[in-house]
Amino acid sequence: MTSGSAARSAVEQRGTRRAAALVRAVEDGLLGPRSPVVGLLDVDGVLAAVDALNEAFRGPAAVRHTFAAKACGLVPVLRLLAEAGMGCEVASPGELEQALAAGFTYDRLVFDSPAKTVEELEFALAHGIAINLDNFQEMARVDRLLAGRPAAGPIGLRVNPQVGAGAIDAMSTATATSKFGVALRDPGAVDEVVDAFARRPWLNRLHAHVGSQGCPLPLIAEGIRAAYELAERINAQLGRAQITGLDIGGGLPVNFAGEDDRPTYADYVTELRGAVPGLFDGRYTLITEFGRSLLAKSGTVATVVEYTKSAGGRQIAVTHAGAQVATRTVFMPGAWPLRVGVFDAAGRPKQGPTEITDIAGPCCFAGDLTATGRELPAVEPGDVVALHDTGAYYFSSHFSYNSLPRPAVYGYRTGADGRVHFALVREAQSVREVVEESGLAQAGALVALRAD
Repeated sequence: MTSGSAARSAVEQRGTRRAAALVRAVEDGLLGPRSPVVGLLDVDGVLAAVDALNEAFRGPAAVRHTFAAKACGLVPVLRLLAEAGMGCEVASPGELEQALAAGFTYDRLVFDSPAKTVEELEFALAHGIAINLDNFQEMARVDRLLAGRPAAGPIGLRVNPQVGAGAIDAMSTATATSKFGVALRDPGAVDEVVDAFARRPWLNRLHAHVGSQGCPLPLIAEGIRAAYELAERINAQLGRAQITGLDIGGGLPVNFAGEDDRPTYADYVTELRGAVPGLFDGRYTLITEFGRSLLAKSGTVATVVEYTKSAGGRQIAVTHAGAQVATRTVFMPGAWPLRVGVFDAAGRPKQGPTEITDIAGPCCFAGDLTATGRELPAVEPGDVVALHDTGAYYFSSHFSYNSLPRPAVYGYRTGADGRVHFALVREAQSVREVVEESGLAQAGALVALRAD
């Protein structure tokens, strides 16, 4: 089987698994009137993505692949990736604790954040967690914390190659005015970076991340090349191989327009080999921080259609999945469109003539639409709508608008018996828990303050 036919087969198998999981979720009552929205994650799809990533980077260079925890901060998902050999990139105390709870050891973590506190830095330094510093003030803070001691783990400096933006400004981190890293094209910045490494033997990595969704591969490669060339300059000027690792970030875009995986990790590495051939010769340990591309295609948000109606000649299907789970899609539909599938009440794909339909969510504002003007089979109350490619961010980045509870998330696999088996990843949040989170225990606090 050729690589192209193998890829098509893998995509078809993923679609088959997803269809079977939807039917079984309805049969088992995981999706229905009492649980009208649910997240479903294809475990085999996730593991296949990890395998594809490892295969693409196979070569003489040592590579540590880390998963960007922000893409799906759910402990069972992180545990799955830890068991698959991944490391974890964290950008907050919460993500750090999630990663540790999932079983990642300190030496498999990378701590990124533009706003690390003294306490957070102390913890990372004490436990040998790899750190990417964001700016010179943070570097001076680490100087004081180390007080002349050698660092227990790798410490790098994030640089902004200022190569420009992709199609989504908010996802582009290498613009002229990005908040991240040291801006290399600003006057005197490169000399200041070289001097910083010369005076700090404990600095041994450079980190560059151009952006994620919407950033084309040539732009990403241009940014990584800038970091590589700076590392070469620093090591040559210092006369020693002080920089031993290059953290090249993640950012592989996801194809939200169709079922197939494009670009692939192999495409990404081919682009890098052409632009930065020395990157892979083994002189530098490479660190990656992929997130969305590892999980997106393996996730589905499924929801029951509560009502259907028409307005201005447009059909509208009102569902229970809106801005609370698909926040980016609702507020930036042009940048984050989702593919939509329509299924009957038993979870089987609907057939028949199509009509122009909007898929609406439950939130109390007019823009709460997950899809607009789509040609879809006629939708009826009780049907199921599936929002595809939602394995990253949609499960764990809940937006608590209208105090809507977080839905349950399940992982699934097809067993040797041919049946779909589910594992609970996160329980559905109850309405009572929503109320408790909203300050129930302090219900009388402001009245008492007024009385005082």
